[in-house]
Amino acid sequence: MNKISLFLTAICFVGTTAVVNAQTKEAKITFAEETFDFGNMAEEKGPVTKEFTFTNTGAAPLIVQNVKASCGCTTPDWTKDPVLPGKKGIVKATYNPQNRPGQFNKTITVTSNAENNTVILTIKGVVNPKPVTLEDTYPMQMGGLRLKSNHIALIKVFTTETKTDSLQIINTSAEDVKMTFEKIPDHIKIKAIPETLKPNAKGVIIATYDGSKQTDWGFIMDRVDLILNGKFDANNRISISATVDEDFTKLTPEQRANAPKANFESKDFNFGTIKEGESSSYDYKLTNDGKTDLLIRKVKASCGCTAATPSETTIKPGKSTTIKSTFNSTGKPGKQNKTITVITNDPDNSNITLRISGDVEKVEQTPTPNK
Repeated sequence: MNKISLFLTAICFVGTTAVVNAQTKEAKITFAEETFDFGNMAEEKGPVTKEFTFTNTGAAPLIVQNVKASCGCTTPDWTKDPVLPGKKGIVKATYNPQNRPGQFNKTITVTSNAENNTVILTIKGVVNPKPVTLEDTYPMQMGGLRLKSNHIALIKVFTTETKTDSLQIINTSAEDVKMTFEKIPDHIKIKAIPETLKPNAKGVIIATYDGSKQTDWGFIMDRVDLILNGKFDANNRISISATVDEDFTKLTPEQRANAPKANFESKDFNFGTIKEGESSSYDYKLTNDGKTDLLIRKVKASCGCTAATPSETTIKPGKSTTIKSTFNSTGKPGKQNKTITVITNDPDNSNITLRISGDVEKVEQTPTPNK
């Protein structure tokens, strides 16, 4: 019995040793540290980098296959060559603090062929915001003026309302600046208060948008020339945008029940595969399922490569019409996704998006022989 017991013990010892030896033949990644605190850092000093050092404590070559940061603010780099047993490598993590004041805690996931094939590193710290300069507050410059923006966005304007917004400005020059405006559309009134700004003085440009005078629909961008001390400069322009829409909020339940209803048979068209330079057309069928006339206010394609034309703009109740779309693939190789916006007087469906998609095969140009 003693001999049998000794024999079994020997077998167990040999088996255990074989398992241990098999394990030690793998690579193993061991980092000197897995977390690093940058502490307080100044935003204006730019990116900071931490090098995490690791050692291959296994018995086979170590290959770092990928290093992935948890956000785009952190850029990783690492040792690409195999790391032999006992040798060292690095994983770099570079953090960009620009426009990211306050505390941060980011992770870097390291994937390798090691037995511990995934290791998560962490960097953290506190970004002290850079001092706010005049250029930060007023980033746009026009002549001797600095502006918070060159764009006034009025968002949505109903055809029954006027809407006003303003733009802050400062005179950073050493002389008075008088402001006037040119190329002002009828639906916009714009002025500067005060009209003449003294050096270092602040003011505002005020724009008022009259929706009842706008004859267009949907998103519209207007540009007004800013004239400084009587001098025109094509770079000195204020953009004023608005989405002009009909106000359906005041409709009574009876008016809404009797309203037109825009119903497209299909809103999506896939032209399949065509060769570059070919065109593809499709007729979107539109039916008025309401009780009063359906008016097509506007049809606009997302790209000049697409033409969209309604057969008619007034559709009687129960009647149908078509909107013909033609996509021109010239200069448009690859996958295509275009849209057509249809604006109607349907209170429940005033902005409708039609879609065109497909693949355009690139056509290789044949070289012209030299004469």
